[in-house]
Amino acid sequence: MGSRKESTTPRRRSGNAPLTLTDFIAIDWSGQAVERPKGLAVAHARAGDAAPTLIDRPWSRVDILAFLDQLAESGTRALIGLDLSPAFPFADAGAYFPGWEESPADGPKLWALVERVSEADPHLAASSFVRHPEARRHFRQTGDCGDLFPGGRGRFRVCEFGQEKMALSPYSCFNLVGASQVGKSSLTGMRVLHRLRGRIGMWPFDPLPETGPVLVEIYTSLAARLAGMRKGISKIRDAETLNIMLAAFGSAPHAPLPRYDDHATDAILSAAWLRVAARQAPLWHPAGLTPELARTEGWTFGVP
Repeated sequence: MGSRKESTTPRRRSGNAPLTLTDFIAIDWSGQAVERPKGLAVAHARAGDAAPTLIDRPWSRVDILAFLDQLAESGTRALIGLDLSPAFPFADAGAYFPGWEESPADGPKLWALVERVSEADPHLAASSFVRHPEARRHFRQTGDCGDLFPGGRGRFRVCEFGQEKMALSPYSCFNLVGASQVGKSSLTGMRVLHRLRGRIGMWPFDPLPETGPVLVEIYTSLAARLAGMRKGISKIRDAETLNIMLAAFGSAPHAPLPRYDDHATDAILSAAWLRVAARQAPLWHPAGLTPELARTEGWTFGVP
């Protein structure tokens, strides 16, 4: 944690009115166990209709942690979307890791466990966690499928079934095999969430604050789908397509990018979508989100 100062917990917000926000930040995440993963991308939009800008730099997870800390320190009223799952499935089995006596009772305790087991891993990676003799039993890894991995597509959170209803293709966080796996990103993200505890709240694990920034889980393909991208195509790799998708969210055209890769365009489009979605009060109160799920599994912002 270093010498970062602890701030007081932001005041809790009540009522069902949309949040009043000034900044909208989308972060395309990566679980790659290197210092500066190529998959990390950050885009920033301000209130209004100007296109989001890509904060173009070789990011590390440590850099992003410092960037988020600065937002908390400055009290910026920002909605920050992280493209990762902040928790594992819980509701289906009554535990994250059934049979393991250290299986945590809620999301923040899960983040603390991942941090403790992985604290020696550099770059906020989580390789030690998936090698842990109890944890590894629940994961499907290359050359090592745990005996408690249920087979098939693996276990899913409740909100991930909601993603499927939106014509998205979620993957189990317990599946660590293949280019589309999300488990490693989720685990590294949990280390960041643990270190931000008490600084920035994570919805819906934490109540919405009246001041300062707030974090939410996003699924970048959801923004593309809502912008009109047809099923089977979810990546934007050219300026014209990006501008068409941005216009669907009332955004002006973007400034030309030095490169058009999936990570940059995902972050830019998601930031534009967050600016629109934040004003939609029902998205903060999804029908399927129960207090128990809010405490254990969390929810993908934008899934009704």
